[in-house]
Amino acid sequence: MGRVIRAQRKGAGSVFRSHTHHRKGPARFRSLDYGERNGYIKGIVSDVIHDPGRGAPLLRVTFRHPFRYRHQKELFVAAEGMYTGQFVYCGKKANLTVGNVLPLKSIPEGAIVCNVEQHVGDRGSFARASGDYAIVVSHNVDNGTSRFVFLGAFLISCTAFFKLVMPNTGFLSSKTTKHLEWLEMHMYSVYTEYPPGFFWRS
Repeated sequence: MGRVIRAQRKGAGSVFRSHTHHRKGPARFRSLDYGERNGYIKGIVSDVIHDPGRGAPLLRVTFRHPFRYRHQKELFVAAEGMYTGQFVYCGKKANLTVGNVLPLKSIPEGAIVCNVEQHVGDRGSFARASGDYAIVVSHNVDNGTSRFVFLGAFLISCTAFFKLVMPNTGFLSSKTTKHLEWLEMHMYSVYTEYPPGFFWRS
């Protein structure tokens, strides 16, 4: 007799379905608009909430609508050190402080970032899990790319199109945040394991 293997059992659903009923919603950046591309827009952290099935807390950030008399409420992944009542600035001309959202080209080399976009407007792809972060390594103005090292659950390296990618500055909130000493110790092993040819270009 054959056996129904685990993958076949999971394909049917039933008890293997994820419990998504109490999820608060997708955590992502604002849609990239004119204000963010050319200046900045200010929001305020109205609440810090827990999302079931996610380690890092979420932030409810309230922005004023650029055209209409109403508010826009977004769900951001919380960077370490953010709090309710904090002002969050998103855009090209925002300052480099924890919680702000900037284009990758505006962030200096060596800065720690999280929640980095892979493609323009995907609103966050890399370094989103609790305790994850990436470090900006270099900017290449000639071909319009930036290199950053993503250190989290896996040691990988990748590049991003620096004109359009919007990362959040800082670590993601977690009780088990990695330390910078560990990072400096392992930086060399990252580059020897993954040569520059492995870097992705979006």
